[in-house]
Amino acid sequence: MLVLRPVEFKDLQGLERLAVVSGGSLTTLPANRDHLSELIDRTLQSLRKAVERPEQESYHFVLEDSISGEIVGISGIEAAVGIESPFYSYRINEVIHASSELQIHNRIPALNLCQDFTGASRLYTLFLDAEHRQRSNLHLLSRARLLFIAAHRARFDSRIIAELQGVQDDNGQSPFWESLGRHFFSMDFAKANYLTGIDSKGFIAELLPHHPVYLPLLSDAAREALGQPRSDAARVKALLESEGFDYRGYVDIFDGGPTLEAQTDRLRTLVESRTLSIGVSADDEEADKALALVASGQLQNFRCLLAEVDPEHPELTPAQAEALNISSGDSIQLAWL
Repeated sequence: MLVLRPVEFKDLQGLERLAVVSGGSLTTLPANRDHLSELIDRTLQSLRKAVERPEQESYHFVLEDSISGEIVGISGIEAAVGIESPFYSYRINEVIHASSELQIHNRIPALNLCQDFTGASRLYTLFLDAEHRQRSNLHLLSRARLLFIAAHRARFDSRIIAELQGVQDDNGQSPFWESLGRHFFSMDFAKANYLTGIDSKGFIAELLPHHPVYLPLLSDAAREALGQPRSDAARVKALLESEGFDYRGYVDIFDGGPTLEAQTDRLRTLVESRTLSIGVSADDEEADKALALVASGQLQNFRCLLAEVDPEHPELTPAQAEALNISSGDSIQLAWL
């Protein structure tokens, strides 16, 4: 049984393994023990903190195999981006160049460096071990965060974003970075990604171009990659879009991947989830059951798992109830897959 819960210091070795097998693909999960320890510490501090409005809190969750104790996935939520340090994006819009004398009127698409998402909440650090990448487990790892938001709504902003990794070639190189970023940073894509992941972000403001970057000046490969996710992010993109996220012309400053955005209170899981009293029974009765996310607990005690549930008479098995630390008659959150 896979159970999602807040990360703890005992998970450090498991996080290090995930960071290695992810191959450095996640900016926020670098193979750096100090950073991973800080990730855990910030989660624990955020969970203990009394919050009136979202600020610098961050929450990371691990997906644990309840039998083996192995950590097979991680996901996170940042309460508000751009509070501690600037959160940069490129906004794609058009710049008009015109000459009445020559009767020329050109609309040229350009990248504009911005901080438009300052204060918005962010879903991030989503990684699942290859052998566990079934659709249902992806829903558990990603959507359980939305049930956490629903249970602690005041801790998060009215806007929420999710960044998808941009296109990379077979050698792990980003055509967008090669065409733009490399000229300003004089380092390869992996190093820039790593430095950002360990919070060495001062160099971004110092080196990024603050004037519009005209898209026709980029390579064909860079323009084709702009706003497109990596091929292996297709399922994550589809899941986010099914929740109500959409792409509105913002891209990552390093790899050009799309930034999806939504209104938090309009997300499908928040709208459709319900709180109810759950029963516990060892009887395996024949019934029309459906797969659901079932969550319980507040803050440090938050737990979420997948369960086959009878919509008419929702019950859990004793093992599921034990994993959620609940008893018959307790309240749970439920969201159908």
